[in-house]
Amino acid sequence: MFAVYAATQSAEDPLSGLVVGERPDPEVPEGWARVSVRASSLNHHDLWSLRGVGLPAERLPMILGCDAAGVDEDGREVVVHAVVSDPAWRGDETLDPRRSLLSERYQGTLAESVVVPRANLVPKPASLSFAEAACLPTAWLTAYRMIFTQSGVQPGGTLLVQGAGGGVSTALVVLGRAAGYRVWVTSRDEAKRERAVGLGAAAAFAPGERLPERVDAVMETVGAATWSHSLKSLVPGGTVVVAGATSGPNPPAELNRVFFLQLRVVGSTMGTRDELARLIQMLDQTGVRPLIDEQLPMEQAGDGFARMQSGEVFGKIVLTR
Repeated sequence: MFAVYAATQSAEDPLSGLVVGERPDPEVPEGWARVSVRASSLNHHDLWSLRGVGLPAERLPMILGCDAAGVDEDGREVVVHAVVSDPAWRGDETLDPRRSLLSERYQGTLAESVVVPRANLVPKPASLSFAEAACLPTAWLTAYRMIFTQSGVQPGGTLLVQGAGGGVSTALVVLGRAAGYRVWVTSRDEAKRERAVGLGAAAAFAPGERLPERVDAVMETVGAATWSHSLKSLVPGGTVVVAGATSGPNPPAELNRVFFLQLRVVGSTMGTRDELARLIQMLDQTGVRPLIDEQLPMEQAGDGFARMQSGEVFGKIVLTR
């Protein structure tokens, strides 16, 4: 079958290991289902895999991709939940120490078809296109969990999103505004700040800029470069929700600020199948839609990966079949 996969890995030149070609058709274990992929979206997780992070070389070749929307063997339109937990695990899948994402232990979604546990299939409403639905399982689900499960902030509160332009950041702005939060963003790029305001952010600031007032929660995916600003931006008792560290994972702790102001530091990873179902229902009911930067045929995956690596993306890149 047609697939986009990692054949080799390189920290310096990750795209050198990307292949668009043919792979064997996957077998379908008992309790699993085959989904004919109609659309898949790219995530930085795919680039990390090509760099050799989180994907051991002995598992190569590995079909990349975490996100997919398509049609199952019974003809139902579905969205694929990317978190695969141990069959014996019960409860929140993201807390399973044996969990993995598609394209880590199991072949990913950038292919004609993908095989996943049947329980990982969520119905796709007719109101969502396949391309829109394919944006949800990683970036948008991460944003949904950060706001509605982990932040503890009620609608009407103020959220600060560190960094603007990526899939998670744009999802945080759109979801937060739709749910009645005041959302502020930061970005080094003036054009991205302006676009974030156009998406619904109430205000946009340069990195480290002093805010008009402190916020209830900070959505942190940048890490070391913004950590100090995140802590200084919080009201006493406020929360920083950490779901990534693209600029480095080990910032100064500033524990004196954390304990003196009784700040909460909360980690957040992906989301559960139930949260994905609620996210889909929210979009179906509100009319909110993911921001798609570019839509390409899957045969042009290399172009999409190159754009994602450049950092010049605002929203999601979607590959379609």
